[in-house]
Amino acid sequence: MSQQHDEAVKKCRGRPKTFDRDAALDKALTLFWTHGYEGTSLSDLVAATGAKAPTLYAEFVNKEGLFRAAMERYIERFSAYRNAALHDESKTVADAIEGWFRATAACFTDCDTPSGCFFICTSTALSSSSGEIAQMLHQQHEAQQQTLLDFLSARQQRGDIPPQVDIISLARYLACLLQGMSVRAREGAAQADLDNIIDTLMAMWPVLTGHCVKQK
Repeated sequence: MSQQHDEAVKKCRGRPKTFDRDAALDKALTLFWTHGYEGTSLSDLVAATGAKAPTLYAEFVNKEGLFRAAMERYIERFSAYRNAALHDESKTVADAIEGWFRATAACFTDCDTPSGCFFICTSTALSSSSGEIAQMLHQQHEAQQQTLLDFLSARQQRGDIPPQVDIISLARYLACLLQGMSVRAREGAAQADLDNIIDTLMAMWPVLTGHCVKQK
């Protein structure tokens, strides 16, 4: 064969496809979010990502490693966006909390993603045998509550929340409300339904934060 023929063959072959890590994680995230950790098989992940099993193992070591990376992807794409409302110090405490819950309601009911919270949905689908995954998700539940507590603590130190308010109990209550909204969304509730729950929360907010004026 001539040198020109060899060069033509090489050009026709083209470059090998590169592994798109973010795209693969987005697809894996959707699978885990929809079916849970145990309900998603490696063959499901291979089919969804378009990557071969050796490629996934080389990148993430094992299924647990891929789940951990998908969880971090969720935090990057959704949790950080929701938490931005709490970081706006120009907002009142009530406005910041309302903004955080409204953003959460929009996330939980977005038609482009599975319904509910990734952490909560995958937790409820776990069996007792998935101890490490359960611990991983428990840490994320605690982190969500800690985010709320850190916000309330900072605002209490600023004088925006009276010192007698038990902000630890308040953070726990808000975290439980978040879990309930996730369950409702998973059951098919629309954003308007979740917004109605938030309306009730905000109507109660003066009482929860010790700003309710007592009638004489």
